[in-house]
Amino acid sequence: MPELAEVEFFRRRWHEAAHGEAITAVHTHDGKKLFRRIPVADFRRALTGAKLLSSEAAAKQMCFRFSNDVWLGIHLGMSGELQVEPADYATGRHDHLALRTRRHTLVFSDPRMFGRILFHQGRTAPDWWTKIAPAILSPTFTTEAVAAFLRRRARAPIKAVLLMQERFPGIGNWMADEVLWRAAIHPRRTAGSLSPAEVRRLWRECRQVCRLALRTIAGVGGALPPDLNVHIPDTWLFNHRWEDGGRCPRTGRPLLREEIGGRTTCWSPGRQKL
Repeated sequence: MPELAEVEFFRRRWHEAAHGEAITAVHTHDGKKLFRRIPVADFRRALTGAKLLSSEAAAKQMCFRFSNDVWLGIHLGMSGELQVEPADYATGRHDHLALRTRRHTLVFSDPRMFGRILFHQGRTAPDWWTKIAPAILSPTFTTEAVAAFLRRRARAPIKAVLLMQERFPGIGNWMADEVLWRAAIHPRRTAGSLSPAEVRRLWRECRQVCRLALRTIAGVGGALPPDLNVHIPDTWLFNHRWEDGGRCPRTGRPLLREEIGGRTTCWSPGRQKL
């Protein structure tokens, strides 16, 4: 599933192609589950002629704000992607939303249809946007806030807790593994077992991994490379976690992979002790 930096990458892709541009036509795959909670006719009518004014990414979601007080939210789900195609692009079966401008077609493609399309018209931001937890890089993401959250979920494995979007927005599977590896915390450790020093390390590495991911992934141009690893240094766990026989970049010892908290998890036994 796309995580914090991948979401920001796709947001920039649409924004840079269409900022200030008016939508000349809206194509939707009516009847698909992505549109079941949206009045599609109103959606198309509101967007047609509206100009893209601003956009923002938060957690695993994007918000595009248009003139006429139109708000468009997109969650990419497991397989969603935002593309920029020529103005005369012919949409395919997986292209569930296409916004045409004078120069481009903005396409939301989602083969598995686990994504979401959200719509609101009004002067104030919709609940589906304002209710997202404060960003990990915001001043409100403090060690005290993290410690309190861990105490409330003391029996849960820390890997599962890091995936809880109400406190760690934008953190997904690979980022959680990267954070725990850098913090030298075993993914099976219960959240309540972490010492104050470990909580501070966890907090610090959450912020550091977010910064590095945004700089390394969201900061690239063009297309995301296969598996993203072209742009990610070998000093990260990321480039080694997928392969059988992968080794820890710091200890050189073999990595392990196992399901923890319902997700495939990779860690370094030589560095992350249980």
